[in-house]
Amino acid sequence: MTVFEELKARGLLAQLTDEEEIKELINNGKAVFYIGFDPTADSLHVGHFMALCLMKRLQMAGNRPIALLGGGTAMIGDPSGRTDMRNMMTTEMIDHNCECFKKQMSRFIEFGEGKAMMVNNADWLRDLNYIEFIRDIGAHFSVNRMLTAECYKQRMEKGLSFLEFNYMIMQSYDFLCLYEKYGCNMQFGGDDQWSNMLGGTELIRRKLGKDAYAMTITLLLNSEGKKMGKTQKGAVWLDPEKTSPYEFYQYWRNVDDGDVLKCLRMLTFLPLEQIEEMDHWEGSQLNRAKEILAFELTQMVHGAEEAQKAQESAKALFAGGMADANMPTCELTAEDFQNGTIDILGVLVKAGLTASRSEARRAVEQGGVTVDNEKITDLKTAYAPEAFAGDGIVVRRGKKNYKKIVVK
Repeated sequence: MTVFEELKARGLLAQLTDEEEIKELINNGKAVFYIGFDPTADSLHVGHFMALCLMKRLQMAGNRPIALLGGGTAMIGDPSGRTDMRNMMTTEMIDHNCECFKKQMSRFIEFGEGKAMMVNNADWLRDLNYIEFIRDIGAHFSVNRMLTAECYKQRMEKGLSFLEFNYMIMQSYDFLCLYEKYGCNMQFGGDDQWSNMLGGTELIRRKLGKDAYAMTITLLLNSEGKKMGKTQKGAVWLDPEKTSPYEFYQYWRNVDDGDVLKCLRMLTFLPLEQIEEMDHWEGSQLNRAKEILAFELTQMVHGAEEAQKAQESAKALFAGGMADANMPTCELTAEDFQNGTIDILGVLVKAGLTASRSEARRAVEQGGVTVDNEKITDLKTAYAPEAFAGDGIVVRRGKKNYKKIVVK
């Protein structure tokens, strides 16, 4: 099976501009491709994970990745897949986030001479001469055609700012600059980026008369995939300080049954033959497939030792419900106790298992809260500091969300 055939078999490809040319480049290790990452936070998250896995997979096949940090485009904001305007960020915030991205990407991609490159579009976007830019680049874009793009149509009802309207042209200009500076001949992105990617491909062909190609990867980066990578507390981050290895493991351990094989194909490097053998697994076997998925991905992001700890903690919890040293922990302080106790609603909120006391109340009333495997039904249940002595207590909300609670 060729590299391109494997990408298709794993369900990674959605739309391509020129399949035969792309196949030739990828199979022969001649693709110099880029994927863009707008640094809107100080950590990458699960939404970026698939792109990093794809870059790693193609680099292993001899192709050259370019990780493009959007230090320039992040100052505007991509309207794709959004219904509101992104908050404006300072250059200091953006530059800090770029540095954080660099460290995390190095776990997946090998950077260096003749290997992967990391480039920041701030280098050519922040100091652009506006008149020269719209004269040289803007002339190649039709406003009528741009307004038919899905990324803009989604925003037209609420109002599309001129600032955001420029995003397609700037992303297209990125591809042109990467082509001229580094010989980048291909770009990857999610389905919601297709219009922007076509803009860059066509800009190169019109302005330079050269061939360039675009292709999109699917599921985790398209609109359906935006549901993934989210928990009740927010995004699942790759930074262990934001999402612990245990929480990361649990997120993948608890994916929907229908998504297990998709995730195994798209995100892991297990042989397809091994994954296909799991196709008819049911019940406890399907849970085993989830454990394999969770371990493989946690190992990839956090290393084998942390993956092993996370797996052992999860098994210990499901086996007996007792607190484990590696389990995510919430520390209570003296300020959390009122008149010497803290009620169950306060515990749930403090642990981040619910966003508010009203949400905590509903969780208890619906029978979804347990403490050390005992269901809590009384909203007035309260605990003195002594209740958290030793290893603390394990509080669970639903089947998937746990925290060990201790007193500092």
